Amino acid sequence: MKKVLYIAPHRPDRAPSQRFRFEQYIPFLKENGYDYTFSYLLSEKQDKMFYGKGNTVKKFFLLCNKFLYRLNDILKTKNYDLIFIQREAFFMGPPFFEYLLSKINTPFIFDFDDSIWLPNVSNANKNFTFLKNYGKTAKIITYADMIFAGNQYLASYASNYNNNVHIIPTTINTDEYVNNNVNKHHHNGKIIIGWSGSITTIQHFEFAIPFLTRIKTKYGDKVGFKIIGDASYVNKELGIVGLPWNKDNEIEELSSIDIGIMPLPDDEWARGKCGLKGLQYMALEIPSIMSPVGVNTEIIQDGFNGFLCSTVDEWEERISQLIESPAHRERIGKQGRQTVIEKYSFESQKSRYLQYFNELTSK
Repeated sequence: MKKVLYIAPHRPDRAPSQRFRFEQYIPFLKENGYDYTFSYLLSEKQDKMFYGKGNTVKKFFLLCNKFLYRLNDILKTKNYDLIFIQREAFFMGPPFFEYLLSKINTPFIFDFDDSIWLPNVSNANKNFTFLKNYGKTAKIITYADMIFAGNQYLASYASNYNNNVHIIPTTINTDEYVNNNVNKHHHNGKIIIGWSGSITTIQHFEFAIPFLTRIKTKYGDKVGFKIIGDASYVNKELGIVGLPWNKDNEIEELSSIDIGIMPLPDDEWARGKCGLKGLQYMALEIPSIMSPVGVNTEIIQDGFNGFLCSTVDEWEERISQLIESPAHRERIGKQGRQTVIEKYSFESQKSRYLQYFNELTSK
């Protein structure tokens, strides 16, 4: 068995970028000759402290401890045939660990699915902003033997620094993502318009308020709204109380949505997004409406497998069409799932994934 060391910030099942970009491939790779070790930095308890407010001194000593932990990983790399780094080896500072990896014989893959070279830090950790080094992404790409980029926009950036760049889209396991509620009446007959995200992306949902307000005025109690991923979010006018994300019931909660929305600003950070929310809706046969930003324009064929909307009027019109026609919702939903199966599913990408692992480990 060949041995792979996965280096990532978070524990298994915690972060969508890890779950959908490499964790779901691990069993398949193991079936094809790859054993693995998963090295992450934060336990569940440490995670809550690190991303919570305050505790600056504790966070500082935790970072020091984790620096030594990660250094120990690097010292053991001779025991592995391949290193896989997702986003970065360490939260803060220069790409010290990636630089060390570039000086040894073990090849490493660098995987990223966001415009992580742009400034972005959680509100809870503003005190550590000075330790962030956004320029390190380019250096990590230079050091790596192979790059997995989540979309063409990210791949174009990476190609400035490395010639061995491959687009690996964020993928869905369509055997797991099956909607048992599709086309069934629930929520007392209301049509549910839903958004899924996180506390860090709830700001994107705010772009939906103008057109959702119109929809509420137009349809009244015939519609409802659901927010998954930010339990602190409340909008009294629309009757929204956000729900926390929970992996155990994620598919069930998403399946209760009749129309999925993914509004985005047209900025550099959003152009780097890999369309995960929309792909989740589509895999569950939920008709999806997205902003025409970044990879969304590649995923969606407007009017065929979903809709692309820019203006408030366009959003209102498309949502209204879907509210008023169950057959329209069903048709768009089925085409959306087929798109995911063909281009953005685990099944559609697993052979390429294995091929690239084999390329690096056979040298």
